[in-house]
Amino acid sequence: MRAWPKGARTRTATMRIVFLGTGGYHPNERRHTAGIFLPDLGLLLDAGTGTFRLGRFLKHPELTILLSHAHLDHVVGLTYLLPFLNAGTLRRIRLLGTAATLRAVDEHLFSERLFPVRVPAETAVVGNEPLQWHPPGATGRPLTVTAFPLPCHRGGSTGYRLDGPSGSFAYVTDTGPDDSYVERIRGVDVLIHECNFPDDQHEWAERTGHCYLSHVLRIAERAAAGRLWLTHLDPTLTGPDPLGLDTSSTAARLRRSGMTIAVAEDLTEFTLTASSS
Repeated sequence: MRAWPKGARTRTATMRIVFLGTGGYHPNERRHTAGIFLPDLGLLLDAGTGTFRLGRFLKHPELTILLSHAHLDHVVGLTYLLPFLNAGTLRRIRLLGTAATLRAVDEHLFSERLFPVRVPAETAVVGNEPLQWHPPGATGRPLTVTAFPLPCHRGGSTGYRLDGPSGSFAYVTDTGPDDSYVERIRGVDVLIHECNFPDDQHEWAERTGHCYLSHVLRIAERAAAGRLWLTHLDPTLTGPDPLGLDTSSTAARLRRSGMTIAVAEDLTEFTLTASSS
């Protein structure tokens, strides 16, 4: 097991989790694109258009970013980090992802023809070996980050599972109707899963390598997740129940069995503690 890069001094008894963006493809008036931030750990999962909000939540001058893949709605926010570096609120950035993802960001996003200034960041490739992070000064069990492939999205994507003293959660985004990763997320306290489309658009979901509601609910049930947050919504879905969650009989049954299910909104926050499991 590889050692996680040393990070900011923090207590790992709780994990505060903030949705910086909950949409996919492009932002709309309600949602920016993908980004989930853990302020106490200085850890960002994906860097979509919601990354401009990062400043209000930063607690440490070091930021670690886990990238699921290199599609623009997940990485364009890397170009938004320059003001934080210029202001001194960020002094060190670590960027982690697969070799293909890091190469695409380096060669394309930070091409001078596309963006004129390269954001200085250390990079490291994630693979099948879990990363173990024990921040200086923390006590108890370290945080373990496990990456796993999501093969059903064009260009590929990577899911992440985080396990620590406060519990466990998994982040699964940009994957089609596929169950190859269920064992990787089994028993998580919280599952954050993309749900780009409602069920009546399942054919479009399959064409574009995304998920629809009933499939995500089946995944959550098979994985025995404690809580399910739905994110990465199609930006054209703007109604009060964009995914049909309120009328889903499967969702109603899972809720009766004790699973909490909700559609995440931008700036939704929750805290994962040992008592959450």
